[in-house]
Amino acid sequence: MVNEMNFFHTFREEVLKAIEKLVQQRILPEGLELDKITTEPPRDPSHGDIATNAAMILSKAATKKPREVGELIAKELKALPFVTDVFVAGPGFINFRLTPDFWFRELETILKEKEDYGASSIGLGEKINLEYVSTNPTGPMHAGHGRVTVMADVLANLLEKVGYRVLREFYVNDAGGQAEKLAQSTYLRYKEALGHKIGEIPEGYYPGDYLKEVGKALAERDGDKWLSVPEGEWLEPFREFSINAMMTMIRKDLALMGITHEVFTSETELRRMGAIDAAIKTLQERGLIYEGVLEPPRGKVIENWKPRKQLLFRSSDFGDDADRPLQKADGSWAYFAGDIAYHYDKFRRGYPNMINVWGADHVGTVKRLTSAVKAITEGKGHLDVILCQIVNFMEGGKPLKMSKRAGTFIEIKEVIDKVGRDAFRFMMISRKNDTHLDFDFKKVLEQTRDNPVFYVQYAHARCHSVMKMAEAIFPKWEETPSGPLELLSDSDEMRLLKLLASWPRQVEIAALAREPHRLCYFLYEIAQQFHMLWNKGKENAVLRFIVAGNNDLTRARLAMVQGVATIIASGFQIIGITPLKEMRE
Repeated sequence: MVNEMNFFHTFREEVLKAIEKLVQQRILPEGLELDKITTEPPRDPSHGDIATNAAMILSKAATKKPREVGELIAKELKALPFVTDVFVAGPGFINFRLTPDFWFRELETILKEKEDYGASSIGLGEKINLEYVSTNPTGPMHAGHGRVTVMADVLANLLEKVGYRVLREFYVNDAGGQAEKLAQSTYLRYKEALGHKIGEIPEGYYPGDYLKEVGKALAERDGDKWLSVPEGEWLEPFREFSINAMMTMIRKDLALMGITHEVFTSETELRRMGAIDAAIKTLQERGLIYEGVLEPPRGKVIENWKPRKQLLFRSSDFGDDADRPLQKADGSWAYFAGDIAYHYDKFRRGYPNMINVWGADHVGTVKRLTSAVKAITEGKGHLDVILCQIVNFMEGGKPLKMSKRAGTFIEIKEVIDKVGRDAFRFMMISRKNDTHLDFDFKKVLEQTRDNPVFYVQYAHARCHSVMKMAEAIFPKWEETPSGPLELLSDSDEMRLLKLLASWPRQVEIAALAREPHRLCYFLYEIAQQFHMLWNKGKENAVLRFIVAGNNDLTRARLAMVQGVATIIASGFQIIGITPLKEMRE
């Protein structure tokens, strides 16, 4: 049997070989559909180590009962190495039990591969464009952006771990009304820096103190040259200067989170290049744009709404609920037109597979944009949109006060300064993206098992504490760290080994499901099992990791401890945090 990191793949191949043999013997018919056959852990661990649904998938085509097909396949599998038993259970599941030697071999592989254990090639080098953050550059990043940003960044690491080639991209929304309001807000701060009274910041403008520095920088550079000219002359240079200042601020915030993008794409630049005109022309040539009148929005009352002829995209032909307008009332291109052009640009750059990670407030644009990608790429491109729900920031169960500097939100920097980057990243993916996340500073900083980031970090630090003690007692243990692993006979030790060996499967599942939170759950489970073994050793000296007078058993258990540290470090590598070797209780 060829060893693979994800041994469930290996056993699936063996199941398929057994089926092929039965087909050749004409016991099973030819032309069987095998794609839906899976091998995975049974729901009840007492049922074995691996279960396959092969018999239930094939029974109808084979015109046999599932259990009958299962017995045929099981008979072929019983001679496999490392298998102690193969039996049919329930409605027709085929279950395997594996020998302890199999799990010992997996531990040796973990120690050999180190943090690379869990890597996979299922991505086959396929390219993916992953767009995330893409916040409007109108101020520093607020803490709520952190969930979208970290979730996407960890997803990028996950996809790379399983063999995809990922391009991390940031779309700079530097065109339109918000960029204009930013320029006007900056102009007020520019006047203020020159000694003029500006009064209260008008509603709709950006009131944060962070723009004072931008206005001051403009005043120092240009003096009072803009005070006596009309808005039409200063608006564009102020927009460009303030956007650049905001992007510098945003890049610093990204760096605080450990985030790096390979590409920053400017909406303004796409417009200047004529990308929107080119994309619309392409759709027109395919007959996907027409002039029509939209119905008024259902369930909404919009003042001054009047039916008017406008340019519409046949979005409903590609899965959307309705056709969508491409122009505003003044004839300028709508945001949607820019989004079509931007995603067409991604496709033409060689990225037919695209993932966008957005906040949940963008839910209304998902269908129209996925429809547009289908249309503009003639079905050759695919867009997957992942939405993240909001984060509630609290202190001891009470909502956290807003930032004085930012005016209306809590800044990323404030959060990271308080809890640290590692805790921030871990907590931001500690729940599924489509559920709300409560981020309580008090809980994130407490040192208890209820704080998952502490609990997992503490497990890693404890592993290194054990290994450090081993060096003092057995100076040369690291020369033969694996030891006689058959001495790991305690049922909880075996349970931990099985858990460690399932790491490659967990990585693949998390990557393919686009669910990084699974890593946190799994690492917590490993930490829980490890801490439990630690506590058993405190109660019973025979079960300690370092057993005085028994070098062989100590080396075997040290190998297990090293395996725990390795898997946690591998997980932290994907999450983008540093595994600690020492922590104070």
